[in-house]
Amino acid sequence: MHHLTRPRLTVAALALTCALLPAPALAGGPTPASPPAATATLTPVTTPLTDDAPSWRHAVAAHSDERVDVLEVTAHSPAMGRDVPLVVITPTGDAPRPTLYLLNGADGGEGAANWIDQSDILDFYADKNVTVVIPMAGAFSYYTDWLEPAPDLGGVQKWETFLTEELPGPLEDRFHGNGQRAVAGISMSATSSLLLAQHHPGFYRAVGSMSGCAATTTGAGNFGLGLTLQRGGATPEMMWGPVDGPVFREHDALINAERLRGTEIFLSNGSGLAGPWDLPSSPYLAGQTQQQASESMATTIGVGGAIEAASNSCTHDLKAKLDSLGIPADVDFTDVGTHTWGYWQDALRSSWPTFARAFNLADDLAGG
Repeated sequence: MHHLTRPRLTVAALALTCALLPAPALAGGPTPASPPAATATLTPVTTPLTDDAPSWRHAVAAHSDERVDVLEVTAHSPAMGRDVPLVVITPTGDAPRPTLYLLNGADGGEGAANWIDQSDILDFYADKNVTVVIPMAGAFSYYTDWLEPAPDLGGVQKWETFLTEELPGPLEDRFHGNGQRAVAGISMSATSSLLLAQHHPGFYRAVGSMSGCAATTTGAGNFGLGLTLQRGGATPEMMWGPVDGPVFREHDALINAERLRGTEIFLSNGSGLAGPWDLPSSPYLAGQTQQQASESMATTIGVGGAIEAASNSCTHDLKAKLDSLGIPADVDFTDVGTHTWGYWQDALRSSWPTFARAFNLADDLAGG
């Protein structure tokens, strides 16, 4: 496992919470998105690492495994006019393979709270016949298309356009995609993943929501959304307009649960009660003084427990809605678990059978 650091939670974080040329969208497989006016331009990152570079960049550069290539790539988004850093985990060789778009939580991977720094994802996916793509940007964006620019978040926010129209064609062409895709996320981006799957039926074979909240117009989901955006200096109205308006309702994954029919679904959530990843023996607390460890435990058990309990209620609401509609889902409700990375690392493992089934990877599933 790469070195782990526990991101600090605050009360305000009580949010559920050679150049590579562009190519046209892939033919075959699931129904592709409408052809965009422009696609992303991919460029391999070759700039030398400096000591003050983000730790995830050092982890990517240092990773060595003959089964898999771990690469840092920049994708230029025409819609947003910005470069988006990506981590790509892809099997060696040129055999066609599915693609999993895996999203970071509220800080978008721009801080320390990301899949590379906080989990063993590089090792876990090394023996899976899947390309994993992790955008390392998008803090507090909900990975959605905003109605208004967000100055504090870099201006125009058109993440849904980027993820569904601009990026898949050139990326999957370069990394031997076979037209099969899944999307998954945690906390904030769990909501995003559900919405992306709902807005583009057939584009993703599977969707994963880990410790998220499908509802955005009411209750804890709406409250948490507002707090998340506040952390990014933005408001819900900037993103989706008035809460009782049509755009906001279009982005409530509970209201629109019917649109998940035909997609393989994975849902997971802890109970909010402390578990093994919150105890002094947790590797996330390694190297901390006793006082630091005590403070970290108090934060994750107190604040992280409250957030996870709220998202647990949200996830139960979605499961009940899916049951009422006769839509199957793989669900992993655990007896313990706070809103912290150890439990999302566990969810990497419990989600894999859903993705493997969606991708018809029976051999990979048998191998764990």
